[in-house]
Amino acid sequence: MMKSTHRLDRRTFLRGVGVTMALPWLESAAVWGDDQPKHSASDAPVRFAVVFAGNGFHSREWWAKGSGASMELGQVLHPLRPFREKMIFLRGLYNAEALVGGIHSCQTGNLLTGARLAPGGEVRSGISCDQVIAQRTLGQTKVPSLVLGTEPPIAAIHKNYSMIYSSHISWSSPTTPTPLELYPALAFDRLFRDEVGKADRSVLDAVLEDAQSYRQRISTADQRRLDEYFNSVREVEQRIEQAGKNRRLQGGRPTLDRPDMPRPAEGIPQDIDEHMRLMCDIIVLGFRTDTTRVATLKLNNDHSSLRFPNLKIDYMIHHLLSHTDNEDWLRVNQFFTEQVAYIATKLDAIQEGDRTVLDNTMLLYLSSMMTGHHNNDQLPVVLLGRGGGRLQTGRILDYLGKPNRKMCSLYLSLLEKAGVHLNEFGDSKEPLAEI
Repeated sequence: MMKSTHRLDRRTFLRGVGVTMALPWLESAAVWGDDQPKHSASDAPVRFAVVFAGNGFHSREWWAKGSGASMELGQVLHPLRPFREKMIFLRGLYNAEALVGGIHSCQTGNLLTGARLAPGGEVRSGISCDQVIAQRTLGQTKVPSLVLGTEPPIAAIHKNYSMIYSSHISWSSPTTPTPLELYPALAFDRLFRDEVGKADRSVLDAVLEDAQSYRQRISTADQRRLDEYFNSVREVEQRIEQAGKNRRLQGGRPTLDRPDMPRPAEGIPQDIDEHMRLMCDIIVLGFRTDTTRVATLKLNNDHSSLRFPNLKIDYMIHHLLSHTDNEDWLRVNQFFTEQVAYIATKLDAIQEGDRTVLDNTMLLYLSSMMTGHHNNDQLPVVLLGRGGGRLQTGRILDYLGKPNRKMCSLYLSLLEKAGVHLNEFGDSKEPLAEI
């Protein structure tokens, strides 16, 4: 008993050799299947994104009090203060099946599925909520979903469970984690190029002739919007090209003043801050053009080995740092939250009629455990955006002690807002009434 309520019958693209560029919302042009010359904000689709930070957060600084613009936030969440009126802080939700089995793997592999995980090296979870939306809206966007990360998956066994679970939050089937894209260049190509891979020509250069012709048929205001969009695409292209050149290396100390081999092409940026920021920008571009409506960004693995020389914290890997609960751990937490705030800021600056792209988005920020001490009887969860006007924000929802505090109940509610109607998901048959 499932259906999608948002259909897309016609699209507007700019085209070049090997390149297809979807356009952003424009007031004077018919895009997203609308045959009318004007748009309202209700025409815009609802987007869904998940940003995951492994190993939890500082034990004393993940909290919220109050409501609306006067909401007080713990220090981990300080970067999100500008969005208090567009935020829901959720307390007390958890995954019952994550309490079964080993730490890290069992706390992450079913975070978006609520399924019981198979032990003994076998890999079995469930279909994650992001992929449910992607599958139900298949064919409505060029890219069904973006599944991005900044740390490679782990191939090992921990506490009798595969570490594949701790490396993936998105699952296309119960036995198949959705392929994780670590390379910003390839993620960028998925949005714009007809064949993903190394390209010798800029995307913008490829569509220049079509863009100049199209520009003459839209309003002056839309010409400015188009120019802003092109500038953002060009900026990301240039940063991807520069990524990995003359950068500090994560972990260890350099033994050479300069490389003794050629720079590998199309590689992963060595600066974790630049890597994360590029992935954030790619999500924004995907949503801005409606090239995709679904994205997950895994900032790190649970049981992460990331180091943070950008913060001058490179003496300890992320996983071990999470056990300290010290000031450096708080700075790393804030750095992760800054990525979410960056996405929200960019989305909120883009108008779609009377709303912004953030208003038409559900951006979920969460971890697989509350703190680095592996406690997951409740999970840290923040929801940003208004889901196309369907979410009442500026609130704190507390489910501690309530009979229905399942994470999958939250997902049922969010799936409904995205136009996907299910009778049940994971271990829940009852959505959260307050969402």
